[in-house]
Amino acid sequence: MGTVTPITRTLFSVGEVIHHRLFDYRGVIVDVDRRFQGSEEWYAQMARSRPPKDKPWYHVLVHDATHTTYVAERNLEADADGEPVAHPLLEHFFADFVDGRYVRHERIN
Repeated sequence: MGTVTPITRTLFSVGEVIHHRLFDYRGVIVDVDRRFQGSEEWYAQMARSRPPKDKPWYHVLVHDATHTTYVAERNLEADADGEPVAHPLLEHFFADFVDGRYVRHERIN
């Protein structure tokens, strides 16, 4: 038999507004990696708390900023504010904000 890949469940999903526990910012998730997908150099320089690479990581638009960030699941929690996020790329990813979460654009194939 071949190698069995463990299934990793994520706590958050695309469109969910989150809060970063360590750096105290809000943001919205635009993509999810089931495990770390960055380079070793990036991890060594940026992930100083050394979060696990075999757990989910999230691509986040940071509220009231123009940059994005890549965050380990253990550093995130659900945002209790319920308010929208302000970011110039929101319209690129999402069509609407409903009941505290963002809704993706409909895909046309």
